[in-house]
Amino acid sequence: MDVKLINPFINATKNVLETMAFTKSQAGQPYLKKDDASHGDVSGVIGFTGETNGTVSVTFDESCILKIVSNMFGEEMKEINNEITDAVGEITNMISGQARKELEEIGKLFHAAIPSVISGKNHKVETMTKGPRIAIPFKTDAGSFTIIVCLENG
Repeated sequence: MDVKLINPFINATKNVLETMAFTKSQAGQPYLKKDDASHGDVSGVIGFTGETNGTVSVTFDESCILKIVSNMFGEEMKEINNEITDAVGEITNMISGQARKELEEIGKLFHAAIPSVISGKNHKVETMTKGPRIAIPFKTDAGSFTIIVCLENG
């Protein structure tokens, strides 16, 4: 998959977390994901159509998302609940929107669906598209999370 299609998602993720949740994140080495297991506690998933079909998912460890949402809301969050899952959906939507805007600047037009949120230990996020799944692990002071970008013919 072309790195020009992945970098906008990395840039958007870092920017959204820094501006909305005052959380700095550091991207690790991208890798090809071979299974559907998410290895986290809550995931936001959003589909794309347009230039090609695809999905992006953001999977957070519990400690990480609790700290991020606590920063966003200005109050301590202690458990994954409806407020947390709503926030994960909104974070996913913001990442998607910023990434799509950057992709549009290089002539790649995508339209996004409404995000879905899945929670629970060892849940699975199955992609409906048949492209390679590129996973990018991130670290924050509060824990880790992973974004997975899957684009057909990317």
